[in-house]
Amino acid sequence: QEKVVESGGGLVQPGGSLKLSCEGSERTFRNNVMGWFRQAPGKEREFVATISMTGTTSYYADSVKGRFTISRDNAKSTVYLQMNSLKPEDTAVYYCAADGYINNGIHYPRYWGQGTQVTVSS
Repeated sequence: QEKVVESGGGLVQPGGSLKLSCEGSERTFRNNVMGWFRQAPGKEREFVATISMTGTTSYYADSVKGRFTISRDNAKSTVYLQMNSLKPEDTAVYYCAADGYINNGIHYPRYWGQGTQVTVSS
């Protein structure tokens, strides 16, 4: 089963926080790289963060470094994206990405979730 399901999106005020979750299946999660991407209206999908299979290595887009943290719980087949100090420009549909590989700090995934909307607005 190729399961990649996001949750946790919503509306938050600038400066606020939000935590996204993504649950995978045996095929999509176990022993795989996991990551997050986002797509704002009228823009291309962009890389946000990725984490290695063991969780010991992670990479971030420059635009989110120091504000977002990616983590994973292998026992629960779940990857998280903690987003702090949110800005209006973080508004986008956030996609969980599974499997694939990391090259020069960028994740090239094999599987995608359906996305969850994050809106940062007062």
